[in-house]
Amino acid sequence: MTHRSLFASGLFVLALALPVAASAQHGGRIDVPEVPAILMVEEGNVPFLQTRAYGTQNYFCAPKAAPATGVAWKLYGPQATLYTPNAPMQVATHFLSPNPDEQDTPRATWMHSHDGSAVWAALAQQAPSPTGAINWLLLKKVGTAEGPIGGSLLAQTTFVHRLNTEGGGAPAAGCATTEDLGKLALVPYSTDYFFYRAAQKN
Repeated sequence: MTHRSLFASGLFVLALALPVAASAQHGGRIDVPEVPAILMVEEGNVPFLQTRAYGTQNYFCAPKAAPATGVAWKLYGPQATLYTPNAPMQVATHFLSPNPDEQDTPRATWMHSHDGSAVWAALAQQAPSPTGAINWLLLKKVGTAEGPIGGSLLAQTTFVHRLNTEGGGAPAAGCATTEDLGKLALVPYSTDYFFYRAAQKN
């Protein structure tokens, strides 16, 4: 076993995927909401864990990318705690951290609170939230790690959905001139994260 350091808009299309249902980690039922076709998970993967996250989307005021001029809020990472959907039990934490499978490239990270396993994921596709909150996302695994004593729940992740988002958008003000450079904005958000793994073959 390899031990690693554990840390880490488009338009809705008309075609919608049917809701996905599966057995949850502890025998419950996972009902993935309808998503635009662009956010559908590749065939051969099934949901195994559903959570509700509460935290912040974190922005800093930075120069706009050339050739644009001026300043704008730039997302630098999330910070959130994930809970089971129907009980107040912490499941995982979510943050930005270096992915050892990509020479420490900073990636969105989820670490299990009990077994220490982790998954790093990169954006695959996104679509606007129907409520105007931050986008719904499909993220693909780019790195995993077992926990320090061999825990592996999140290490089996292949894809992650961020759905049913609330809040989290960049502020409308506060980053307008060069005098604002370096300002931080921690914007509250909540969302459902669904974790997928490869379907077991018979």
